[in-house]
Amino acid sequence: MYTDKTMTCRECGASFIFTAGEQEFYASKGFTHEPARCPSCRAARNRGGGNVASATGGYGGGYERREREMHSVTCANCGKEALVPFLPRGDRPVYCSECFEQQRTGGAYAGGGRGNW
Repeated sequence: MYTDKTMTCRECGASFIFTAGEQEFYASKGFTHEPARCPSCRAARNRGGGNVASATGGYGGGYERREREMHSVTCANCGKEALVPFLPRGDRPVYCSECFEQQRTGGAYAGGGRGNW
């Protein structure tokens, strides 16, 4: 069976326990490698914080999320300017947030077919 293991985090150097329960979970998921980071460093990495050492000029690696490019359009329903996170193709109507929500929920502007935001 599994027994608790004391391990050292490769990012911050802290000791942490890889519990028997965690080992069993890893095995049930088919994971073949033990964790190399402590729970705090894993959580920071999952939140998008990259690795802990990078804040102090260490390691590097990871990636940075790019700012989403927004495109200005004129709402096909009300004529207001709207920003959308995609490049409109021109063959389908594009709506501002308010009109899109009305389209989606079947409000006053709901018509047949699928609307674009």
